[in-house]
Amino acid sequence: MVFGKLPDLILADGGITQIRAIKRALKKYNLQEQILVYGMVKDDKHSTRALIDEERREYNISENLFLFITKFQDEVHNTAIEYHRKLREKDISKSELDDIPGIGKKKKELLLKEFKTIESIREADVNDLLKVKGITFDIAKKIKEKLN
Repeated sequence: MVFGKLPDLILADGGITQIRAIKRALKKYNLQEQILVYGMVKDDKHSTRALIDEERREYNISENLFLFITKFQDEVHNTAIEYHRKLREKDISKSELDDIPGIGKKKKELLLKEFKTIESIREADVNDLLKVKGITFDIAKKIKEKLN
């Protein structure tokens, strides 16, 4: 069962290997005859200069199509970079404090603002931890237990 309108064309940002992978996927759903598939042939600067089909026939592209493909590739590239940047930021901002019950984003920020590092929090005694807004005796004990 197919949902929505099928595309007339799929452009792969690669060559024969990607074209064949797409064709196999289309064949699985009996769509190989309904959708055209072309790959992008790159020049030495990694700019698309032509399209290629499964039989390795090259098709020159017009200036307008070249500009459209370039803008599309740039947007896909920017989206991929932003996605990976967010993943890295999420990994970087993750700490041992995230696994402590009662420590949310705000308390984590306050603890790190006060102590600067996880190591400093680890070395702090319960009374020092209690000086941070929102840190109760029970939470301070949990912090000491988890970090030590």
